[in-house]
Parts: sequence; structure tokens; C-alpha cells
Amino acid sequence: MFHVSCSMSLRSLKDQFLEYLEIERGRSRKTIENYNHYLDRFFDWAHISEPSQINDDLMRGFRVYLNRFEDTNGHPLKKNTQNYYIISIRSFLKYLAKRDIETLKAEKVEVGKSSKREVEFLEAEEVERILAAAGGADFKSLRDKAILELLFSAGLRVSELININRDRLDLKSREFSVRGKGDKVRVVFVSDGAAKALQRYLEKRIDIDPALFVQDEKSQAKFQGKKTKVVSKKGKASGDLRLTPRTIQRIVKHYAAKAGIIKDVHPHTLRHSFATDLLMNGADIRSVQEMLGHSSITTTQVYTHVTNKQLKEVHQAFHARRRK
Repeated sequence: MFHVSCSMSLRSLKDQFLEYLEIERGRSRKTIENYNHYLDRFFDWAHISEPSQINDDLMRGFRVYLNRFEDTNGHPLKKNTQNYYIISIRSFLKYLAKRDIETLKAEKVEVGKSSKREVEFLEAEEVERILAAAGGADFKSLRDKAILELLFSAGLRVSELININRDRLDLKSREFSVRGKGDKVRVVFVSDGAAKALQRYLEKRIDIDPALFVQDEKSQAKFQGKKTKVVSKKGKASGDLRLTPRTIQRIVKHYAAKAGIIKDVHPHTLRHSFATDLLMNGADIRSVQEMLGHSSITTTQVYTHVTNKQLKEVHQAFHARRRK
């Protein structure tokens, strides 16, 4: 085994690991930020400087620390969050092993059982109420209506939505491609309602920004006629007017509240609702997996508990009643 010199500290190895994730593994910037956060917290707690100091006892102690940790409001870490720390450490250990650096074997670090993930989704009537809440004829209302319609119609992630450019949108064929997690491209589809909402919104556009969704008319007037920034090859935010993920979150929450929805509604709730609606209406899970852009079918299977409940209700209503 190669022993790390004093110049090769854990922190410098961590930086190299993050570069490896970015360049060799093609992980997203957000994923890399998360790994950096989890590893930094582990190193700060452990007070170690070399990989060889990571052992069974240290990992056991860190698990206890995570399990007993409480934030400023007295809330403990969720099991899933605890597992994210362990997964990041395991990945780091695998990277060290790949480089023949002496440390604890990743196989010795087991990931705990996660609590069953619950999917928050909207009923069809709730979706219609949210869409109807954005019913104005002004630019902002038309834009917001188009955003809500497209989120539900295509099951998009927020990152996918904000990076769509106008020249990629084809309202005639009602389909276009988006670049999702892991830089994977997939085709998504636009419903009749979403196509009409997008058309009405685009007719109001006066700017030259390439982004599909932009800021309101006041911001448009400010930047009207100005040359926009160049779009990167990966379709990242480029112009002066492109909306941010935070703005999309605020828009969704605003119309959910306006529609009187009590649930804590996020943009991803509409994605969940899209998948649930497909499954409840008979779509097969493989097709839903493809439309969501999931690399693994196990990710999509989180939605089956919803359809399983529906099947149970059907069974009780139409089969069990014969035994009464």
C-alpha cells in the first residue's frame, strides 16, 4: 500500500476526489457540493489528517454522532440524510482504494436502512385548481400559467425547466428534448393545454433573450435591446432575464396558496403528480421511468405505493363486498 505523505492531506485528497467526480464521473455541480459538505463535516468531527486514521471505531462513533445530532430547533437528522453522509464517505473510500491509498475498506461501511420515502402529490382536482389560479391576461400571469402547465405536462425538474431555450421548443410536434441529471438527454411531451398556454405567453415576449422563461415586463424593459450573454454548450443559464430555481419555487407556492391547497407544494410536487397521474391511468412503469428520466427503475418504483393503494380500494369496493 502507498502511504500518503504529509503534503497529501485528507483535504487535498478530498479536492481531488471531487474533481474526479466532476470530470471522470460527470456528476452535477449540486452533487459535488453535497459531497463536499458531507465530507467536510466528517473531517471536522473526526479531527484527523490522514486516510489511514479512518477505521471501524471512527465510523461507529460518527454514526452515533449523526444519530444523536439535533439542529438549533431540536430536530434530529432524518435517516435518509444520515445515509447521505455515509454514502459520501463510502464513495471517498472507494476512490482512495482505486489509488492504492491505505484506509478503511469501503465494504466495511454499511449504509443503514432508509425510512420509506413518501411521495407528496396532488389530486387531479387540486392540479386544476392551481392551473386555474394563474388565470390573468397580463404577462406575468401568462408566463406563470405556462410554467405550471409545462411542469405538470412534461414532469420536468426545475433545473430542466429553467434551462429550456425558445429555439428548442416545438409547439407543432408538441415534443422537445431536455438535458437532465447526469447530462442525459430525453424527449418530453407537451399537452394541448400546455401548448396553448405557452403560445399565449410567447406572443407577449418583447425581449431577445434565448431563455424560454424570463423575468417580468419591468425587467424586460430594463434589458430590452441589450445583447444577451452566450449560452453554454450544456444549456446553462445565459441571458439577463432567465428565471432562477428559487423564482420557480416561489411561483408554484404562490399559486398553490392562491388555490387554497393546504399541502406543502413544490415544483417537484407537480413532477410527482405527473408520474402518479400516468400510473393511475394505466401507464406501465417502464414508460414512466423513461418520461421522468430515471436511470434506475427502483427510483420510479417509489410511485407504485400510490397505485397499490388505489388497487386496494378497488379490491375492497368490488371484490370484498361480495363477502358481506
